[in-house]
Amino acid sequence: MNLFIATRNPGKLDEIRAILDLPGLDLVSCADIPGLAEVVEDGETLEQNAVKKAVELARASGLWALADDTGLEVDALDGAPGVISARYAGDPPDAGANMALLLKELRGIDDRRARFRTVIALSSPCGDARALDGVCEGSIATERSGNLGFGYDPIFRPAGYRETFAELSADVKNRISHRALALQHARSAWRDLLLTPTTE
Repeated sequence: MNLFIATRNPGKLDEIRAILDLPGLDLVSCADIPGLAEVVEDGETLEQNAVKKAVELARASGLWALADDTGLEVDALDGAPGVISARYAGDPPDAGANMALLLKELRGIDDRRARFRTVIALSSPCGDARALDGVCEGSIATERSGNLGFGYDPIFRPAGYRETFAELSADVKNRISHRALALQHARSAWRDLLLTPTTE
């Protein structure tokens, strides 16, 4: 089965490929199907965005599609940046600017508790969608550290670790991250669909 992964981010695609390594499941990305329109992520929640992307791209590609939306929720900022995490510092999305703004807003604040939340949605070509999520608790570091990963990884320290996500190996991150937990849940919950999908 070909499963369309709704991302243009090669780092994210690698993470998904490492976990959804089911027999007979071939992952296809935006790079493999040129010309697909960008889905406008205008939902008020992560789930709305993930479902919208999965449904629109499944219908456009004619394939089952998997999409996700991730937000970084910082307690001291009342859950911000949340659903606007990718564009926290404005458009176009800029990971460096996002981190700089977040660190600036947390300057002098002792409460650094935060969590990454990923919602994953799976849609059939007919638009029948389902969703689930994964959460990784942690804290925001006071400065960037590490050069692995992407996004906010250099400033997010997962609970129980001294290192940021950007300092941890892919093997470790793929066990404990928000996206990894959501994908592991998806692999278990949707295994039959992914291996023997229906047309509904």
